[in-house]
Amino acid sequence: MKKFMVIERYKSGCWDAVYARFDAKGRLLPDGLFYLNSWVSKEKQVCYQLMETNSPELFDIWFSRWSDLVDFECVEID
Repeated sequence: MKKFMVIERYKSGCWDAVYARFDAKGRLLPDGLFYLNSWVSKEKQVCYQLMETNSPELFDIWFSRWSDLVDFECVEID
């Protein structure tokens, strides 16, 4: 499996909405995309998520489910 660091930058004023959706629906990951761990910045504006998949195109599906609240950057890591 390939590993990726996903950097989520919350859109202005969306912190509460992000966590409300997460509490109601979970991460909304498509099958085949796996969450490993995450860390939120002290200012609660950025979340770093370690993810794993053999199908990087699944990120497009996942990002589309959150794009109204979050801007994403995805970097493949070793």
